[in-house]
Amino acid sequence: MITDSQPSLSKLFTSFLRLGLTAFGGPSMVSYIRKLAVEDEHWLTPESFNTGVALCQIIPGATAMQSAAYVGLKTRGVTGAAATFIGFGLPAFFLMSLLAGTYKLVINLPMTTFVFSCLQAIIIAIIANAAVSFGKNALKEWRTVLIAAISVALFWMQVNPIIIIVVSACEGIVLGVKPETDKSTASIRDKMKSTLRPVLLILSLYAVLLLILFFLNRGMFTLSTIMFRIDLFAFGGGFASVPLMYHEIVEVRHMLDAQAFMNGIALGQVTPGPIVITATFVGYLIAGPLGGIVGTISVFLPSFMMVVGVTPFFDRLRNQKYFNATITGILSSFVGLLFVVTVRFAMDVHWGPAQIFLGAAALIALFLQTDILYVVLAGVVIYK
Repeated sequence: MITDSQPSLSKLFTSFLRLGLTAFGGPSMVSYIRKLAVEDEHWLTPESFNTGVALCQIIPGATAMQSAAYVGLKTRGVTGAAATFIGFGLPAFFLMSLLAGTYKLVINLPMTTFVFSCLQAIIIAIIANAAVSFGKNALKEWRTVLIAAISVALFWMQVNPIIIIVVSACEGIVLGVKPETDKSTASIRDKMKSTLRPVLLILSLYAVLLLILFFLNRGMFTLSTIMFRIDLFAFGGGFASVPLMYHEIVEVRHMLDAQAFMNGIALGQVTPGPIVITATFVGYLIAGPLGGIVGTISVFLPSFMMVVGVTPFFDRLRNQKYFNATITGILSSFVGLLFVVTVRFAMDVHWGPAQIFLGAAALIALFLQTDILYVVLAGVVIYK
């Protein structure tokens, strides 16, 4: 392992629990994780941490959560990864559960409805900005632009997003896209032992959970499989889960309406943690506190297993031409998916002067690289 010191599991857990309490800004938290693990505690070398970030940007799931798991994995193995992953995510889970419970009590109040309407305008700006950011990073040539355009057409026709992802991956190979290679860490070899057995154990335990839910609560079983599948295909970070979750929860299964789903995203932006913590809100509204727990576990489990399972083989994978072309195709498709979700969300908002002003102001603020949390809190304060 490439580490300078080996902290205790309790030290890892408490350190990331404290960090998780202020984990606003999603992927931007990676820099704070780096400060903790590399500069303050010297658990990892800069080169090793950079390799982990490159891995987390390629595999599906929430980048900040996976970066936390990577630090634990490199220092104390799979148990260390569990300690940092759970510690980092717990504050977001508890706060979102509290907000979801409160939401059910106050959502019908006129003032609450107005505030959420304004927040929804800000969320549209946030997702639009995410689409632009994705586009800058993913659409480097005409082939990637073509893949994004095709995904827009398919998503607009309400083709299943997972099918679109698979198609885009194939397009990346067929069109021969040329992904950029990260030469800065290409020479680093990960000497960790295979973690296949722990991954298979975790997957087996999850299968047992699904079997229990299938016989005891079919609705909870459906919720769990939906959230697991969403995270499994959320290439490009937490924002990539938004169109997948919207399609499954709102458009296909009608478990929530579009307004409630957007409110969940809004609450996700005022809580620490990744935007995919919206799964806690969705699960809570559908099936109460137990639904929030099941939704949260299911949506984060693939992220954790990916980090644990792929890390030992990362160097080998990223040197494979077809693997890189596949990932580039998938990332290109998410630009189109986010674009269509932005349009659809905009169609569901009741636009008035306040919403138009807040949406435009949020978009400008985000283009100026203002922290997302400040944008959302400003909107709450202005129209409180």
